[in-house]
This record gives sequence, C-alpha cells and structure tokens, in this order.
Amino acid sequence: MNYKPEGLECENNVMGTYTQIIYQIIFHTKYNEKTLIKRDREELYQYITGILQNKKCHLYRIGGVENHIHIVTHLHPSVSLADLVKDIKMASHKLIKEKNLFPKFAGWQDGYSAFTYHSEAKDNLIEYVKNQEKHHAKISLKDELKALLKEHGVEFDEKFV
Repeated sequence: MNYKPEGLECENNVMGTYTQIIYQIIFHTKYNEKTLIKRDREELYQYITGILQNKKCHLYRIGGVENHIHIVTHLHPSVSLADLVKDIKMASHKLIKEKNLFPKFAGWQDGYSAFTYHSEAKDNLIEYVKNQEKHHAKISLKDELKALLKEHGVEFDEKFV
C-alpha cells in the first residue's frame, strides 16, 4: 500500500534560497520486525504526510512493507534532514502507540538512510517506492540497503545494515 498525496505544493523560496534536492529516506522498525501491517499503513502514511506539509516539504511518494518505509520528498530549505527524520519517527511512534495501529510495533530503528537524486530520476524513484511489495518479494531490506549504499558510494559496516 502506498500513499500519493494530492495537491501538495512546496514553498521553496526562503529569503532568496532555491533548491532542488530530492531525497529518498528509508528507516525500518526496531529489530527489523515485520509489524507494520498493511491494513493500517495508510493512516501512518497520511500522518507522515501531515508532518511534511507542516514543514513545507513536498512529498512525492511514501510507501513500504512490513518492516520499513521509504519517503521520497523535497525538503524545504529551512528544514534539516536529521531533524525531519527525528520528528517523523517520534511523532509517528506516538501515533502508533496512542491508536494501537500496529500492536507489535516496538519502535523505529535508531538510524536511517537517505539518498539524494537528480530531478530527472524522480519518476523512476516514485515508481520504485510505489512497487515496494513486488520489489521485496525478490530482495530483502538488508540487500536493498547494501545495494543503495554501494550505488551512492556510501561506506558502511555490514553489521549495522
């Protein structure tokens, strides 16, 4: 299940600052537990969409599977990536617990992965996130992350992937 917001506009101009940076942000559940049941992911995605809107970011696509989510977004120039991810994880964790959306959810992983893309890659990236269920029928999250880290030239320690 994926959520594609309609009508989100990004206010990009902050005192003459212009950016065009597309991020793919990925984070998973604590211990990679498969706790994000499909039935209630839509509510989680809508909530995260609201967080991004409040931060004046443009969401292109959000999606995932039982143990992780992908967010494709443009960050408003006033927003730091680390603060945004922290805010999303903290607020969504609170929502999940208060509404008991995913009863076995223990929390989010401590870290996250984020990759930048050229605007020409946006459509392919959106399709990639849209098709996470099919994609993960063939490849594990760990293998997906290792491939993305290698593709983007990010050094990593396999024990933390």
